[in-house]
Amino acid sequence: MPTSTSLRWLIVALSAVTLLAVAAACSAETVEVPGETIVVEKEVVKTVEVPGETIVKEVVKTVEVPGETVVVEKVVTETVQVPGETVVVEKVVTETVEVPKEVVVEREVVKTVEIEVPKEVVVEKEVEVVKTVVKEVAGKKYVTDPVIGNVIPAPEYGGTFAFASRNTFDRRMDPYTGGPSMSAIASGVMEKLGIVDWAIDRSTYSFGGYPPPVSAMIGSLAESWDASHNGTTYTFNIRQGVNFHDKAPVDGREMDAYDVEFAFHRMLGNKLTGSMYSEAEPSPGAGSLGNLPWETIQATDKWTVEMELSEPRFYGPRFTMDWYSMFVYPPELVETYGDDWDWDKVVGTGPYMITDLAPGTGITYSKNVDYYRHDEKFPENRLPYIDVVKGFEIPERATWIAGIRTGKLDYIGWQGVTHLNSIDEKESLERTNPELVFGAWSERSEASHLFNIHKPPFDNVMVRRAMQMALDLETINATYFKYGADIVPRGRIYTGAVGYHVPFDQWSDELRGYYTYDPAGAEALLDAAGYPRGSDGVRFTAEYLLGTSQDASLPQIHAEYWRAIGADVKIVTVASGAEYGSRANAGQYNLRGWIAGVKADPVWQTSYLYSGRSNLIQDPEYDALYEQVLVSGSEQERKDLVTALDMRMIDQHWVVWGGDESKYSVWQPWVVGYNLERGFGGGQNYVGFSRIWIDSALKEASGR
Repeated sequence: MPTSTSLRWLIVALSAVTLLAVAAACSAETVEVPGETIVVEKEVVKTVEVPGETIVKEVVKTVEVPGETVVVEKVVTETVQVPGETVVVEKVVTETVEVPKEVVVEREVVKTVEIEVPKEVVVEKEVEVVKTVVKEVAGKKYVTDPVIGNVIPAPEYGGTFAFASRNTFDRRMDPYTGGPSMSAIASGVMEKLGIVDWAIDRSTYSFGGYPPPVSAMIGSLAESWDASHNGTTYTFNIRQGVNFHDKAPVDGREMDAYDVEFAFHRMLGNKLTGSMYSEAEPSPGAGSLGNLPWETIQATDKWTVEMELSEPRFYGPRFTMDWYSMFVYPPELVETYGDDWDWDKVVGTGPYMITDLAPGTGITYSKNVDYYRHDEKFPENRLPYIDVVKGFEIPERATWIAGIRTGKLDYIGWQGVTHLNSIDEKESLERTNPELVFGAWSERSEASHLFNIHKPPFDNVMVRRAMQMALDLETINATYFKYGADIVPRGRIYTGAVGYHVPFDQWSDELRGYYTYDPAGAEALLDAAGYPRGSDGVRFTAEYLLGTSQDASLPQIHAEYWRAIGADVKIVTVASGAEYGSRANAGQYNLRGWIAGVKADPVWQTSYLYSGRSNLIQDPEYDALYEQVLVSGSEQERKDLVTALDMRMIDQHWVVWGGDESKYSVWQPWVVGYNLERGFGGGQNYVGFSRIWIDSALKEASGR
């Protein structure tokens, strides 16, 4: 009998894994109705079946109005006979009825009717689409977002924006002592030389929170820049007319090149000679900025800073413009308060000032009325729009979900590390609050594992490959992730980094086989590797190192699959984060959690397994390729080298691929201008709040 299921569930029929491949394309149509404008999303669903199989997907969508229905979408299914296969095409026909009442809610119900099929069909992860319904109100203005294309209420000034954060708002606001951990809190208060262009095409850079390429950046405190002398000299033209916040000890004076010079000299310390900090240690937050081969940094006049390296580094411009803690601040702060200033002492040039901070409770940012910058999308508008931004320190998941549910919070998500971790949480919140806006995203696979290849049994590549072949990722995706994960195998590099990796369907047949569920093949590999089953059925035992804050459920599921092939993997949870770090650094584990498919700078991601940075792998072939990357002279050369590095990791199977699960940010419908953008660069997270606004009429009408 066919079985109806919910949006993300397909029940296994008999012993076969039944999978459905669905590709959906959405377009928007604006329908004029007396007194209002309704934007209706059309959905066209095309299902291509393999020979001898037919699966029907029914879509029913209504937009509800009290006592009536506005929009009805009907599904018409056509079956086209093609030699050797059946193609089912579904068309969505939209009918619009004029109504005088306001649209209250939009719901979408998708039902899948499953029938028995003679062989396996593959299910591709469905993608969330945020649909927009805009109602015109007399006297209210609307604009079209020039980047996204949505019709939205026009920007307005004022209001308060509240978000939940799992981060601690401590008092370490000095970039020298606070390091990268303070960058999110300081972003929007202090600024850097560069920032990602808010008006950039999102297909070029998605604002995914990972470090951007220089091509996605525009000047912030630097109006423009140039590289010369074969890429060893960077010249920054500092923006004029930018003032520090109007508070002691600078009282709103103009920022200039000498402030930039001071901040870099203090951060880099003895990495530079001839400065007042040449005898001091570099900041703990200097990180990779300090690893550049520095010669000099100097302000050649009030509006120009020149930076020289002894040899070129292709990532030099990005690090100088956007290193996590490389904010610019006035020397008077250090002269007056010394190191490690309290929150109430910090002075920057950004759109907000910190006006209150209580560790354990929260932080308040107030508008800098003298801010110099205009909205990149709407250049006639001076930033910021919102008067007050409040961050509430809320460690308990149930509390921040309750806050967004009751309207006490405007946002939970990536910026505050308070996102929803699973489709279950999203569906639960959708049921109680259908008016909320949800955005699905993923940053990386956190379901993958790293082998300790220096200890048996995982010093043998056949054993490592067998561990991957033992995992039925399709069933895990269906039952554990509810089809909320992308399970297509990859290495360290994410699929969107075009040219920096080889897609899975282009791998060799042999290599794809090692990443395909095949328990019999896994057992054959273990036999060949010299690990036969003992009298108790066990081939070997191994320890999986787990931190106290890590969820054990997925490693336990994987361990059950490994036990089925005779690999007895025991989950060992350590007592503290310090113990976990100590054991991980000392190599006291067989397996531990790892990340893969990271949506970040692909070149930088290859550094994590380089012997010059860690002792995790110590592979001479990998190291030689990475050292060529460091001195590469062209983008194409770097792409070729990064691809070779990624394929080396994949071929040697240093990491078990476990899938990439979606996470969800949530915001209230009165938050306008936000489209799931996360970071403006390295740690530049909260600065995005300066470019969104509150629809005050909608918020008031909602009783908030």
